[in-house]
Amino acid sequence: MGYSDQFFKALGIRADGGGNLEKFAKQSGVSAKRLKYYNENNLVPTGGDLNKIIATANISELLLRLKMGRFDKDIIEAIQNNSEVIFPIIEEHAKTIEPHANSCTLAFETKLGKLYKGDCFDLLKIMDSDSVDLVFADPPFNLSKLYPSEINDNIRIEKYIYWCQEWIKECARVLKPGGAIFLWNLPKWNVALTSCLEGMLTFRHWIAVDIKYSLPIQNRLYPSHYSLLYYIKGDKPNTFHPDRLAMDVCPKCYGDIKDYGGYKDKMNPTGVNICDIWTDIAPVRHAKYKRRKGSNELSLKLLDRIIEMASDEGDLVFDPFGGSGTTYMAAELKGRRWVGCEIGPCDVIQDRFSLIKEEQKILEGYRSTINSLFPEKTRLERVKRGLWTCESVKKKKQPNE
Repeated sequence: MGYSDQFFKALGIRADGGGNLEKFAKQSGVSAKRLKYYNENNLVPTGGDLNKIIATANISELLLRLKMGRFDKDIIEAIQNNSEVIFPIIEEHAKTIEPHANSCTLAFETKLGKLYKGDCFDLLKIMDSDSVDLVFADPPFNLSKLYPSEINDNIRIEKYIYWCQEWIKECARVLKPGGAIFLWNLPKWNVALTSCLEGMLTFRHWIAVDIKYSLPIQNRLYPSHYSLLYYIKGDKPNTFHPDRLAMDVCPKCYGDIKDYGGYKDKMNPTGVNICDIWTDIAPVRHAKYKRRKGSNELSLKLLDRIIEMASDEGDLVFDPFGGSGTTYMAAELKGRRWVGCEIGPCDVIQDRFSLIKEEQKILEGYRSTINSLFPEKTRLERVKRGLWTCESVKKKKQPNE
């Protein structure tokens, strides 16, 4: 779904039957196809097209940008310099916005957490400011998917972005100073949402999570990663202790994949620093791990890593889009308090907690392979093959120290 007809409306163009699109295209010398492209993507033309269009419509570039909602630095500066004049107009407009009807109810609770059924806005309205240590949000992607909640996942682009901005603003409000927010989405949407985040929070990382779900798209690079934005409230995080990863070795011979040369003795026995490109988070496909039929869901490994990195035991974790409940399960298993909501059926999440012992084993399996340069199985196989380990390098170096 593209943008609303903001470009056409600004120029007085009608594209319906009997409209004046073809006439405008002929007068301006800009093809109807290109005019439709600018309209569908709400793009301000540049170069020769811009000059032709504003001359034909008898409109300035400034007024065109204002009507399209595409503000450049000059417009932003003018708004800032005239804020007291503009404020009453904006305040009056805000009064016309209809409030959300509050229909959020407690669906179930555990020893550490509470899940509410309803719209996340309703839950956020009753949450205290500066009360949450960590926010993780995985909203619908506006890709026309069918959800059990039957929400409209195919709305105009500007409406989707405005909707995201509203709940992001509320999440920033409830976040404690020093707290962290992680926003999971397609790169296309996260690019559009950074301006909203930058106005309230402090950027830490754009994490690319390499997850391949489907076939390549024709005439485009193969989209293989999701964007995970990491922001904090304030100038430094209250908590930051990322996991360290095992060194990559050959899965068959357990030999080095990368040649560390004479730096083996400098390798940290607790593992390799994690970077901002994560290639070890596999999509959840196997029935053993999947909790929700017919929909993608996030790996427990992903949420384990995020929660470990940006929170401590006893901290409060908030996820406004429950989905299959991965965030809540990870928080429960890791001793974090949690709160969340789901606008659709909550039975999938509640049923998942009946499998908490199985989830615990899965989590333990993940964590047994990290925070060690060579996990135990790898270390034993390397010793058997006469390959170096942290212990052998240290022992070899001792006589020369």
